[in-house]
Amino acid sequence: MIIVQIYEIQTPQEAEKCIELGVDHLGSVILSRDEWRLPLLREAVGLTEKTPHKSSMIPLFRDPDTVYRVLDYYRPDYIHFCDALTDENGGIKGLEKLIEFQTAVKRKFPEIGIIRSIPIPQKGISPDFPSLEMAEAFEHTSDIFLTDTWREDAPVEGFIGITGEPVDRETAQALVLQSTIPVILAGGLSPENVQDALTSVKAAGADSCTLTNRVDPSGSSIRFEKDFGRVSDFVKAVREVATLLREEKEEKSAHLVSLREALSDREKALPAHSIRPHQMLTIEALEDEIEALENELSGYRMAFDDI
Repeated sequence: MIIVQIYEIQTPQEAEKCIELGVDHLGSVILSRDEWRLPLLREAVGLTEKTPHKSSMIPLFRDPDTVYRVLDYYRPDYIHFCDALTDENGGIKGLEKLIEFQTAVKRKFPEIGIIRSIPIPQKGISPDFPSLEMAEAFEHTSDIFLTDTWREDAPVEGFIGITGEPVDRETAQALVLQSTIPVILAGGLSPENVQDALTSVKAAGADSCTLTNRVDPSGSSIRFEKDFGRVSDFVKAVREVATLLREEKEEKSAHLVSLREALSDREKALPAHSIRPHQMLTIEALEDEIEALENELSGYRMAFDDI
């Protein structure tokens, strides 16, 4: 399956509606280290307990002691860290302390998974941005990666996300191919564009926040107010593309089997002596086609795994 994750779910009523619509991961946000204890949010998180649905939680602060209290109080399925990881020019900074912190979280709360956002600029903004390098550094302490859009002027200082703008899909696809853990695609995803994005990137999941929120009269997204019609459309769009991608993967896998059989038959038919050039050319062509198809199929390897 392809995971559907929706963020800014803060109340039991919103959580119930998302579960009814088939959302897999329900994401919440803790805005303040001073006002982190929210009984209604705790009730919303608890609705996923002993169900196939999962809860994830973003703390918009970095104080370790408060994060530990948050995890002990809410007990989400996932804690989601979305630090910017770079300075305003895109240079890597402070990874060592964040990696040490994730390691400590895993040690203290082994039952809680860690989602780590990997910043990726929009296409053409910063060609040398070190997204893959940062992902490699965090992979051994993370359970899921989530792509999100990096901007110099981030909406929340020191963090990435809620821009409503898309990431560079080529970099996102490269992350999917490089990573040994699942990757959830985020960054400007909407019911209108999620199918095209997933078809290109073949990620393990799709996340939406800004573009499944309600909008004000000027068309701007309203924070923490979901448009459940758009959430429903987003879920349906992901389910449709998941079916298409699964069928595509099965067709390619069947074709790969037939190519391997054809290659084996060709090799067995080679004479012991005096192999002709055209025979070798045919075998080499089959080998090239098999290699290309294997590379294509590698992009699907986690798109349908359970998370």
